[in-house]
Amino acid sequence: MIMEITETATMQGTLSKPGQRESTPARRVTLRVETQNRCPVRLPVAHNHSDDHGDKELVRKLAASGLFQDYQHAFSQTTGLPLALRSVEDWQLAHAGDVHQNAFCALVARQNRSCAACLEMQQQVCNTANGVPGTLKCSFGIHESAVTVKLGDRTIGYLQTGQVFFKHPTSAQTVGAVNRLKEMGVGVSAKEATAAYQATRVIPRPTYDSMVRLLEFFAKQLSLLANQILLQDRVAEPPQVARARQFIHDHCEDDLSLGGVARHAAISPFYLCKKFKEVTGLNFTDYVSRVRVEKAKQLLSDPNQRVSEIAYQTGFQSLSHFNRCFKRITGQSPTACRTERQAL
Repeated sequence: MIMEITETATMQGTLSKPGQRESTPARRVTLRVETQNRCPVRLPVAHNHSDDHGDKELVRKLAASGLFQDYQHAFSQTTGLPLALRSVEDWQLAHAGDVHQNAFCALVARQNRSCAACLEMQQQVCNTANGVPGTLKCSFGIHESAVTVKLGDRTIGYLQTGQVFFKHPTSAQTVGAVNRLKEMGVGVSAKEATAAYQATRVIPRPTYDSMVRLLEFFAKQLSLLANQILLQDRVAEPPQVARARQFIHDHCEDDLSLGGVARHAAISPFYLCKKFKEVTGLNFTDYVSRVRVEKAKQLLSDPNQRVSEIAYQTGFQSLSHFNRCFKRITGQSPTACRTERQAL
């Protein structure tokens, strides 16, 4: 394996007092990773001796929160870039399956050898994001960035985005990338690989840095939410609420009402409504809608099922209501979601 890492220090201004700016160091790190054999070596990762399982579960809850999902949708719709939230010890490609994933990166991930190089670079970009965002460039010339999400002074996860060029690739760079892809054993035609490579988003470095800066602000919001979730988890979830949530997941295709679920949970509708909001951060109706939409997204992967059939299978009483809820929660229509899933 060949790695080339270059690091430069820049000064980034932050507001201190009205009319004044103070400079803080910001790091730019460039990494080049190339695998020269079929037995990739996993790079050593420093362990912080934190409760890995607890942190993974906390990051999972953050990723499932309305705050993250709404921001993820807004960020990707505005920038055209993928955005992922992953835990520290996560050895999965961050943007796999994302509708905004770089098409060329998706080709690279097809083969174990090239996929291993991507995983190693992904870990390196997270390792460099220590207090400031880390940005890396892979051997194909594509950049990716990571921003830390902390709980107190402990890193629990990373926001990752990128898969972009800072300037248009030359013809020689394109040919070199396509040839390297073939050398790695990825079975793809030169025409398809060239088209995917040239379709990579090109964003000037200053503009891209501003996008990453937005993620820094969002990471602080996620840190606050992580603390709230941790405090909530320390208070045992009322068993009635746990029964109510389980009942909703098991019967989301049924005609659910607050009164009916409350009766099953042996609790008053008023108390369930109050505690449900405290525990989940969502009101009863919105929680039910999100559970149904998540199930619908899975069913949309089956091309043999009509959208109208899926609507009724997931508990919606009308197709129009299904379409409205789906659009409100995911930002796209069920048909558009199906088209994107089938294109992956």
